[in-house]
Amino acid sequence: MNDKQFGVLGLGRFGESLAVTLSELGAEVIVVDKSEEKIQNIANQVTYAVQADVSDLNALKSIGLKNVDVAVISITSDINSNIMAVINCQELGIKEIYSKANNRQHEKVLLKLGVENVFSPEKDMGINVAHRLYQGDFLQALELDSNYSIVEVESLKSWYGKSLDELDLRSRYGINVVAILHGDDINIAPLPSDKITEGSKLIVLGSNSDINEIKRLKNRGRG
Repeated sequence: MNDKQFGVLGLGRFGESLAVTLSELGAEVIVVDKSEEKIQNIANQVTYAVQADVSDLNALKSIGLKNVDVAVISITSDINSNIMAVINCQELGIKEIYSKANNRQHEKVLLKLGVENVFSPEKDMGINVAHRLYQGDFLQALELDSNYSIVEVESLKSWYGKSLDELDLRSRYGINVVAILHGDDINIAPLPSDKITEGSKLIVLGSNSDINEIKRLKNRGRG
């Protein structure tokens, strides 16, 4: 059981998915967003949902955000708000701060601010963030935006006994393999030489259309 308290600042698709998943895993989660509608929609799924401006230090103090162990700033549509949220979390003395970056320049700024835990859709992906935050529990699926997701899929039979290099899944199916699951074993850094065996499941990143095509192949028994 993870007894850490998490604060999620910003309720875009990523922030909402992360907050709900952490809550479902049993963690205490405080979410903050300036949109009343988003707060109302998530209120029953997390510990505490507050409508507030994340760039307002006094507002964050008043809701007790300083008591969380981990803060995740998932705002990228407004870089100024993202940066102010990071600075405010530092001011509050929060030990572990994660921030999403929407490009390399934004990432460099966050690193300059002293944020060691910076992630982006092109790099870490939500699945790895949740994995690191919750000590090893993988998500079943995480929607990054309306077009891309990170999902657990069953291997096709035609993949059995072949290495990732041989399969070339990125070119053939448009997916990137983030991790390989087999029973209780988790390979979070698969090598090109690693082979897929019967019963293996993959955590993959790809467009929803490409992922759905693999699922269709599996359901039709063509894999």
